[in-house]
Amino acid sequence: MTSEWGEKSTVDLMSRYVSKEMGHGVPKEGWRICLAHEFKEKRKPFQAKDVSLSNVIDHVGLGIRYLKWWYKKTQVEKKAPFIDMFRALPLRQIYGAPLGGIGGGSITRGWRGEFCRWQLNPGMYHYKTVIANQFTVCLRRGGQTVYQQVLSVERPPTLQGWNWGYCGEYAFYHALYPRTWTVYQLPGQNVTLTCRQISPVIPHDYQDSSLPVAVFVWDIENKNDYDLDVSIMFTMVNGSGHKDDKSGGHWNEPFHLEKNGEAVSGILLHHCTTVNPYTLCIAAREQPDREVSHQTAFSPKGTCSDLWSDMITDGRLDSPTGSSSPTQKGEKVAGALAVGCSVPAHKLNSLEFCLAWDMPKITFGSREREHVRRYARYFGAKGDASPSLSHHALTHYKQWEKAIEDWQKPILQDSSLPSWYKSALFNELYFVADGGTVWVELSEDADVSGGVRTEDGGVPAQPALIKEYGRFAYLEGQEYRMYNTYDVHFYASFALIMLWPKLALSVQYDIAGTVVQQDPTERLYLMNGRYSPVKTKNVVPHDIGDPDDEPWQRLNAYLIHDTADWKDLNLKFVLQVYRDFHLTQDSQYLLDMWPICQAVMESESKFDQDGDGLIENSGYADQTYDGWAVTGASAYCGGLWLASLCVMCKMARLVDREEAYQRYKDLLDRGSAAFDKLLWNGKYYNYDSSGRELSNSVMSDQCAGHWFLRASGLEEEAYQAFPKEKIRCALKSVFDLNVMSFSEGHMGAVNGMRPEGVPDRSSVQSDEVWIGVVYGLAATMIHEGMLEEGMRTAEGCYRTVWERLGMAFQTPEAYCEKNIYRSLAYMRPLSTLTEPKHEPSLGGIPGVIWIRTLLNNPSMFEFKGQNGDQSGRLFEELRNVKLGHGIRGD
Repeated sequence: MTSEWGEKSTVDLMSRYVSKEMGHGVPKEGWRICLAHEFKEKRKPFQAKDVSLSNVIDHVGLGIRYLKWWYKKTQVEKKAPFIDMFRALPLRQIYGAPLGGIGGGSITRGWRGEFCRWQLNPGMYHYKTVIANQFTVCLRRGGQTVYQQVLSVERPPTLQGWNWGYCGEYAFYHALYPRTWTVYQLPGQNVTLTCRQISPVIPHDYQDSSLPVAVFVWDIENKNDYDLDVSIMFTMVNGSGHKDDKSGGHWNEPFHLEKNGEAVSGILLHHCTTVNPYTLCIAAREQPDREVSHQTAFSPKGTCSDLWSDMITDGRLDSPTGSSSPTQKGEKVAGALAVGCSVPAHKLNSLEFCLAWDMPKITFGSREREHVRRYARYFGAKGDASPSLSHHALTHYKQWEKAIEDWQKPILQDSSLPSWYKSALFNELYFVADGGTVWVELSEDADVSGGVRTEDGGVPAQPALIKEYGRFAYLEGQEYRMYNTYDVHFYASFALIMLWPKLALSVQYDIAGTVVQQDPTERLYLMNGRYSPVKTKNVVPHDIGDPDDEPWQRLNAYLIHDTADWKDLNLKFVLQVYRDFHLTQDSQYLLDMWPICQAVMESESKFDQDGDGLIENSGYADQTYDGWAVTGASAYCGGLWLASLCVMCKMARLVDREEAYQRYKDLLDRGSAAFDKLLWNGKYYNYDSSGRELSNSVMSDQCAGHWFLRASGLEEEAYQAFPKEKIRCALKSVFDLNVMSFSEGHMGAVNGMRPEGVPDRSSVQSDEVWIGVVYGLAATMIHEGMLEEGMRTAEGCYRTVWERLGMAFQTPEAYCEKNIYRSLAYMRPLSTLTEPKHEPSLGGIPGVIWIRTLLNNPSMFEFKGQNGDQSGRLFEELRNVKLGHGIRGD
């Protein structure tokens, strides 16, 4: 299932590697690239000049209104726009796997080793390579230094006293998130270094996975006939390359912590800003055969030759006592930590470092409320946890690695799965930690449903699950700065429900709480130029807010469309509720969500204008494809509506609401007939029923509703909305046209394709490829027995992003066939977690491949009656739970 054209792009990433050394313990599977590689194709972000003349004319009003809003936001309010159409991120083909666990901030290292992307202030990114943040190796023989080199291919204009310019042809980077390996052969030295980077991102772990730490293990192979003394020096600037690095008042100090018979020492770099102060920490474990030394403070400007000379003299640093003086305004300070050991001839030895950062209390842009990060539950919220965090990381990272290996091994060892797929499956998970992610405690005064209690159709003010597992939020994208954008989370949510199901349910409780709230404040919407309320009651919000404002408190940062009239948001909530229940069997969750599902379905029903049981779109882009207008019945929203009716029928039976079941079943029967009559053309479902010139375009996402039903295990005939033969026929049309007739089948599926085999260019989105949509499409094909087609479809996206365009660890929302991309580092591609594999052990349910290997609670799949029917025992369990948790009568 791996194509020849794909193999060529994989080989090309390593074509400049001249060494035969493959490092110590580096796995076969993953994303691998030589440090000397240069990507040939250079793309530019989507800009106004890329819009066709017809689309410019159609959106003149939007452009004028956006410009006025943008000016007020940036020049008057001095805030960052939630989407900045004038300052799209340029493509930097440099990024590697992020450091740290989930929700405590993230620091990204590039695949060449640079520290280059920072998100310490929650949700707010800046992209600055801090050149002084480096690892340096020193080799000594017989008391003399024979080699000292910064392990960087850079040749910066600063720090000229250091030996830069390591030859990248002798090194490669290998990523299998949440671990990476960088292998350096030291030219002429007969020594190979392997730096293994470990972050505590561990499925089903809700403690260590929250920690803002990363461990670097350096395996040193001495292939000489003589012994060597080897030291590694880790240098770190107090700051992140932001302008506040020079604000003054920052200071460093050495520390030593001994606990439980283990000792660590290092440098604390106290970054004393007024807002969200933090401490960086570089540390090493003290061991009898390791020598740890430090330089508390040095200036990372000028030649910095004193530090270099200190290291080269004896392979260690001077280790002064006491703290440094606070910096003056305009100056920076850095620290250095060195660890040395002896490596006998033809032997291997290892050195360990830890990087930690401690910002336990955070405020968002409005500065109105203080939030406490999840990890502070275990390490305190006083801002003094860095030594303990480092100690814990250095004494527990081997346990983390064991858990990670146990999780990944069944997939990595499955020879039926191609290598590119294994890389995609794990490496796309980076966004769970590096999506501007926050994981905080529920404050004691918080009320998730704004005062609407359970008896009035709301949810508890403080749901027990959120109190226990905290609140979770991640951005739509690093450029599209809105938390928990729900129409996109629909695709990405599989990553959470499969790996951290409690966080998935936490998000659902938060969303449920917002459904019953309203904000009647009128504001201008940029697309239509009309004033409408910020939030309407009994509809799902677009997002829970902007990190530059006050998330959870002020919803719907998105103001291009009034999403109260979007057709997909309510349906996606209902579908996720059942999917989550199906995978977790959490009966209380189903009971709590049932009245919310009824409320949003009632709101949704008003879009059935003609009473045929099928909702209609309103003639503008009123769904996740917010630049692609749709009129009347549509394959996308109509399909989601029918799928939602299916799960409402199923849930009504589970909670013993027969009258509700009959109502939804009647709608389903009538709606299915209307859907087929209005949209099926014999080969696929038309884009919409408007009859306009392009209404018969082939939409790659036309089976989204069916995809979710299959991923939720709903295969019983009673809950079928789409004839199986028509789904297969539609998928074949999509494969033949959207995949194979687009860029020779090498780039995934284009969103819209004309029946004659040319892309639909009627909108700015119809001729794009949306990577997250493609992964879901591929999963649907595989669910339907189209394994080869599904794999080919997904492979095109992976190869394009990771091997051809240099977008590793910044997978965008979209790219076109040529020249442009849109919205780097986006949420939707987490849908790669929906790639399915047939699981006979699950009663024949085509489940997601992760079910077998990631869900560590077998009891989840024990609620089965005959033929895999779960309803009998589930109903009995539900009867034993007190009904009265907001279950409304019919």
